[in-house]
Order: sequence, then structure tokens, then C-alpha cells
Amino acid sequence: MAKYGAAEAEQAVARKSGELKRELRRLVRLIVEEDDGRIDTYDEASRVLSELKDLTFGSPAVPQHFLCPISSELMKDPVILASGQTYDRAFIQEWLNSGNRICPQTRQVLPNTILTPNHLVRSMISEWCIEHDIPLPALESQDEGLITRKERSALHELLEKISSSSIHGQKQAMKELRLLTKNNRSFRALIGEQPDIIPLLLSVLSVSGLNDDPVVQEDTVTTILNLSIHESNKRIVGDDPEAIPFLIDALKNGTMETRSNAAAALFTLSALDSNKLKIGELGAIRPLLELLEQGSTTAKKDAASAIFNICMPHENRAKAVKEGAVGVVLKAIKDPSLADGSLAILALLSGDQDALEEIGKSGGVPCLLGIIRESTCERNKENAVVVLFAVCMYDRTNRREVREDEKLNGSISALAQTGTRRARRKADGILDMLKRLGHNTHYSC
Repeated sequence: MAKYGAAEAEQAVARKSGELKRELRRLVRLIVEEDDGRIDTYDEASRVLSELKDLTFGSPAVPQHFLCPISSELMKDPVILASGQTYDRAFIQEWLNSGNRICPQTRQVLPNTILTPNHLVRSMISEWCIEHDIPLPALESQDEGLITRKERSALHELLEKISSSSIHGQKQAMKELRLLTKNNRSFRALIGEQPDIIPLLLSVLSVSGLNDDPVVQEDTVTTILNLSIHESNKRIVGDDPEAIPFLIDALKNGTMETRSNAAAALFTLSALDSNKLKIGELGAIRPLLELLEQGSTTAKKDAASAIFNICMPHENRAKAVKEGAVGVVLKAIKDPSLADGSLAILALLSGDQDALEEIGKSGGVPCLLGIIRESTCERNKENAVVVLFAVCMYDRTNRREVREDEKLNGSISALAQTGTRRARRKADGILDMLKRLGHNTHYSC
């Protein structure tokens, strides 16, 4: 089997095979049904049959000098190192970026790290690909990871173990896949070539003896988290009908580590707008709020990050408010380690009238004033005054409480002078409201 990229090779072989079979059927029909006795028709049928045989029973061997010595893959962007050896740019660049200053093949110390494009080899590879009807390798994006033949082989072995009937082998393979997807971005990129990996991972949890194993659940959740870090995988995971429901179930029923990683996975997946809506519709908000309220410090931070992202669409904000987000977030704000994320969530929810009403009724105004007065974080002060402005706009009765605090501490006036641009604008808006309130009640602030 050739050593060019497995996915490209399989697609090219399947496409070429289909074309040859269609041509062979046409030629045989000419000979048998239409009694076409021309010798060139027989010769053409013989040629097509021979090519189909070669394609089916053996792929063309890739010339050795077309393969990168590091990856054993057909080179996409061949470059010459100072030692005179040719490598694929992405792989030799990673070698150099790791601090190596010797040639991987000759072990020669390099006088410099200049990489010179090998146009001749690139042209030869292009001609060979065209001749054998193989897609010309596209230049590698760094975001896609550097995938070697060895890594593809390792992934294939792991997937075979996961598909086996050995419970011990499946558990071990899941553990290995979790570690590999954590430490190696290439394995995260490989799912783009094999999107059926996600259903395979989830199928393990339906196996008797593994379906109630907390270790397997944690390994599966964490592997999905690792895979979802890769940009193109976010859609693949989100589009799987079982993946997000599985993460939500783990969020409800897993160990604390599993729940924390499930929240982190939902946060990562929610970078896509389509995933935000799915996550909200499938019921993730309530268990995320419970984790923010009851989890470990790390789990609470993961939950807060996920809630913030998920609540960006208006539909999800309304769901969060109905699920009691305001009370949970106001409580979390009092924890210094959670104040940043919690205030960001509250600022996001402040566009909802039900949220504003609840903030006013739940003692949110004194809390926000305390942050504006005492916090050393400009962003937190900004988010606090954003919420306070919305609360004062919504309900005039809250302005009196703000006015009394302003008389004692002058916090809003100070912020109007020293805060961020957005904070100064909101603080000025609150001061204008207080002035109008003072004129109406014969008070001056």
C-alpha cells in the first residue's frame, strides 16, 4: 500500500475504481450487445481491465524520495535543510521549533535553520500524482496538526481495540486515547478524517460491564473534550446526535472530575453558534448552574465559562433566568475566584427584564455597589456598573439605594472619572438618573 495520506488514497482509489468499472461496462456492452468487432475496442477493454486489476490488488508504490523521512508521508511542501536533506516543511519546522539543531537523518550539526523550497521535488510529486490520479497533497495548515503514518496506524490499532469484545482491551484503549488526544494535536486532527470515531467512543458505554463504569465515563468525556479543542471537530462532535446528550448526562451523574470536564467540553463546543443553541435546547443550563453552585473550584470555573458562552443567544438567556441563574450567580460573585466569570454572566443576563427584577429583589444592588467600590479589577467594575445601570433603568426604586450609597462613598462619580470607556459611559448615565431623582424629590446628590 502506498504511503501517501490514507484518506486521500482511499478516496482516490474509490473514485478511480468507479470510473474504470463504468468504462469497462460500456466497452463490454459494445462488444457483446452491439457486436463491435473492432480490435481497438478489445484493446481498450483489456487496458481498462488491467488498470482495474492493478488498482484493486495493489496501489502504486510511492518513490522513496517523495516521502518525508520524519512522517513517512507524501510530502506536501518539500524543503531542503542546511544538511542537504529534503523534508516536509511542517514536520522539519516542528523539529527545529523543539530546539533541535541537528539533521534528523545525518545527525549533522546545522550551521543554520534556513529552509529552502525544493521546487524540483515538488514538481516531480505533482507529476507523479497526476499520472496515478492521486490528489496532489495540499499545503498543511498548522491548525490541522502534523499527522504521520505512524500516528494513523496507532489510532487504527486503538479503534480496533475499542471495537473488540475484550472489556479489558476496551478500557485500556479508552485510557490511551484520552492521553494521546490530550498530548498530541495530530490525534485531535485525525477525527476529521474519521468522523465515525465519536459514535464508536459512545458505543463503548452501552457495553455490559462498561456502561456503569465511572472511569470509562470519565475517559470518554475527557477524550471528547480533547477532540473538541480542534476547531474543525467542534461541528463534527456537535452534529453527532448522541454526543451533547452524553455530556449533559455526565454533567448530572458523573464524578466531580467528569462533571468538570463535561462542562469544559460544552464550553469548547459552544464556540460554534449552532452548538450554543443545541446545548441550551437539550437542557444543559440547569446542571451547569448546579455545578456552579456545588462543584469544586475548578468545576465551578468550567461551569461559569460554559454558562457565559451558552447564554449569548437570547433564547438561552431566557432559559437561564427561568432556571434560577440570577440567584446562583449573585452567590458566586461573592467568591473572589469566581467573581470575573459570574459578573460577566450577570452583565449578559441584564438584558432580560425578569433577570433585572430578580437582581433588584435578591439584594443585587448592594453587591454591585460593593464591587464598584472595592474591586481592583477594571473589567469587574465595568460589568458591575453595566448591570447596575440596567437595574436603575428598569426600576426607579433601586435608584434611591444607589443615591444613598453615592452620598456616602461617591463610588459612581469616581468610576465616571477613572473607569473604562464603557464603565464611564454607564456611570454617567446612572449619575444623570440620580440627578433627575434628586430634582424630583428636592434632594441633591
